[in-house]
Amino acid sequence: MKALISSSGGKDSLLALQRAQRAGYQVDTIVMMFDETGTTSRSHGIRSDVANAQAAALGMTLVMPRSTWATYEAVFVSALRDLSAAGHTHAVFGDIDLQAHRDWEEKVCALADITPVLPLWGENRNALAAEALTSGIEAIVVCVDSRHLADRFAGRAYDGDFLADLPHGVDRCGEDGEFHTFVTNSPCMTEPVRVRVSRLRPFVAPPEIGGARFCFAELELELELELELEDAEILP
Repeated sequence: MKALISSSGGKDSLLALQRAQRAGYQVDTIVMMFDETGTTSRSHGIRSDVANAQAAALGMTLVMPRSTWATYEAVFVSALRDLSAAGHTHAVFGDIDLQAHRDWEEKVCALADITPVLPLWGENRNALAAEALTSGIEAIVVCVDSRHLADRFAGRAYDGDFLADLPHGVDRCGEDGEFHTFVTNSPCMTEPVRVRVSRLRPFVAPPEIGGARFCFAELELELELELELEDAEILP
C-alpha cells in the first residue's frame, strides 16, 4: 500500500502518519501546498527550508506544488495524478470530523484514482490532543486566528500549559481553525528539526477568502542562526 500524505507539517498530520504507518501503509511522500512564489506553505506560512528539514527528518520526499487560492484544487489534483502514475494508491489526511473537508478530499482523490485514508476520522478531539502529546509529538503553534486567540499564543509550544491556557470554546486540536502547529519532533523522525521563532507577523486575509486577521509565528532553522553568529563582527 504505497501512500502519500497531504500534510501541513502539523500535529494532526504527524499523528495520522504514525497511525497509517502502524496500519501497514508505506508512506514515502509528503504533499505540502505552497504559495505561488514557493516561499511559504499555504495557510500555515512554513518556509520551504524548514519544511524540507522536517521531510528529511522523516526520511520522506517532499512535493511542494505552487498555487494561488484560485488554482489550489487544480494544482493539488495534478500533483495527486502524478503520484498516482508513480504507483501511489492511497493518500493520508489528518482531518478529524469536518465533513466538508472529507468531501473535498474524497472528490480530489477520485479525480486522481487514489483512495483517501483518514486515520483520525470521527475520534474525540480531546482524546486526540492528549494522544499527540503522550505519543511524543513536539510542536510549535505557528498561526492563530485572532477571532479566537490573542497574538501571544503564537510561537508557543503545543503542550499541557498551552492547552490549559486556551480560552473556553477553543478546540484543543484547533480543528475549527483556531490555531495551527508545526511538528519539530515525533517518533517518526530520525532527529528533531531545530528551529526558533524569528518574529510574530500579523496578517489580514484578502476579502475573497474571508478577510480575517491572523498572527503567524515565523520559524527559521537554528543552523541558519548559528551561521549568522559565526559571521558576525566581534566588537571590542
